[in-house]
Amino acid sequence: MRELPLGHPGTPDLRSPARFLLWVARGQLGTLAIGILYGVVWMGTLAVVPALVGRAIDQGVAEGDRAALVRGSALVMAAGLVTAVAGILRHRAAVVNWLTASYRVQQLLVRQAVRLGGSLPRRVPTGEVAAVGSHDAERIGSAMEVLGSRLAGALVSFAVVAALLLRTSTTLGMLVVAGVPLLSAGVGPLLRPLHRRRARHRELVGQLTTVGADTVSGLRVLRGIGGEAVFSSRYAAASQEVRAAGLAVAKVQSLLDAAEVALPGIFVVAVTWLGARLAVAGQVSVGELIAFYGYAAFLVLPVRTVTEAADKFTRALVGARRAVEVLALQPELVSGSSAEEPPVGAALADGQSGLVVEAGQLTAVVAGVPEEAAAIADRLGRFADGDEVRLGGVALRDLPLEVVRRRVLVSEHDPRLFTGCLGDELDPTGAATPERVLAAVDTASAGDVLEALPDGLDSEVAERGRSFSGGQRQRLVLARALVADPEVLVLVEPTSAVDAHTEARIADGLAMARPGRATVVCTTSPLLLDRADKVALVAGGRVVAEGTHRDLLDTEPRYRAVVTRGEEL
Repeated sequence: MRELPLGHPGTPDLRSPARFLLWVARGQLGTLAIGILYGVVWMGTLAVVPALVGRAIDQGVAEGDRAALVRGSALVMAAGLVTAVAGILRHRAAVVNWLTASYRVQQLLVRQAVRLGGSLPRRVPTGEVAAVGSHDAERIGSAMEVLGSRLAGALVSFAVVAALLLRTSTTLGMLVVAGVPLLSAGVGPLLRPLHRRRARHRELVGQLTTVGADTVSGLRVLRGIGGEAVFSSRYAAASQEVRAAGLAVAKVQSLLDAAEVALPGIFVVAVTWLGARLAVAGQVSVGELIAFYGYAAFLVLPVRTVTEAADKFTRALVGARRAVEVLALQPELVSGSSAEEPPVGAALADGQSGLVVEAGQLTAVVAGVPEEAAAIADRLGRFADGDEVRLGGVALRDLPLEVVRRRVLVSEHDPRLFTGCLGDELDPTGAATPERVLAAVDTASAGDVLEALPDGLDSEVAERGRSFSGGQRQRLVLARALVADPEVLVLVEPTSAVDAHTEARIADGLAMARPGRATVVCTTSPLLLDRADKVALVAGGRVVAEGTHRDLLDTEPRYRAVVTRGEEL
């Protein structure tokens, strides 16, 4: 157990939450078996201690045999040492099983996020994904912990105690054999409403997390439009729903917790009372009576373990259902693999819009409706349905996704930076030379951003790049795209947040930074359009005119209206 046995997570069974939990368990059968072994030894040894104590009292105290007393005491001490060692090992195995299951689920979620790509936030709320990766993964881990450390031990120890009691007293043995299962079954009616209420509470928690994430990420906008009070009341209302659902869960949970204490307590009283009557009647010895009390007190542990296991498996089923819902999502686009990869420098053509992107050219796409240009960018990057998009005559849908990602890069309008070292942020693969990174920073006119940082490329980026202004983030994201140096680079409004002087520098640098490569810029900026080799005007989702910026200004009224915003130059 020097390290967690985590390799490739494999393909999960998503047919139902129960099957998913079984799949998680099968993935760690080795550590579960070790934990079960230690748990059986630990709890089984505890189960025989009352018998050893009773025997020592009968033979050593009642009969006055000092040697028998010493032997009995030694056996009790030995059992205590075995219990201590087995308990330590059991606990280690329990932690490993818990962490292995939790991290396995998190592995699957990360892999699914990579698989779904940009479509994930559109299909699953951010708060839901975060809740599955934290709360639900932990609940699944807790179920594996109780399964692989204590549940088997509880069942085996119950069988041991029942056998010892039947050997001594058939009446007490039958009481244990019949009573313990009935006690465990007594909590059954509470599990179904508990499962239902927890599922509702879990759903509301995910919704509340999403509301909170939306509010925090849009706080600056909310303050600008004076919407803090509205969103605050919205969050407060959602919080009250979560509170009410939590109270509903707590009502049933309190009954379950009370049953875990009351039912074993009643059982202890019954066994002790019956054992005392047998002792008074002379049917059992004093040592056996003490052993009976020890058995009854010990049986509280396995009974509570069984009820705790039922509770944890209920929680795990709720978490597994939410995890399965996320993991079962399929990518909007299926990866192809049948076509031969086109040669480098092949033209990229969108048959739906009529746009053709040639290697070595800076192509600008202008649309009066920005969503039309963004839709073209999504199709070119295979983020949306683009059956008619071809690279060198080969349909993009027939190429493996890894090929498309390597050859075509779409840098979206929303500039996103991630936490970590800025150098790693600009060159995630680590394949670029420092000179190439600095050249990209210079082309994106982000040199001043780098100079202002205390450690340059080694500086840490805060969450979502919040320490940078919108324009700084936009330039750093552009630099990151240039460092990647794909065969086809698609930029969506890459200069919308910068001033005119900076935009002019970026336009000049961009036109010269990618010789032999194809660059597509979706923009209405005259500065960028003037540097483009070809400008395509899009209306109604189709390219309706092509030419240089100045030619289109002179000959195409629709283009002039979009670029000048109705104002004559």
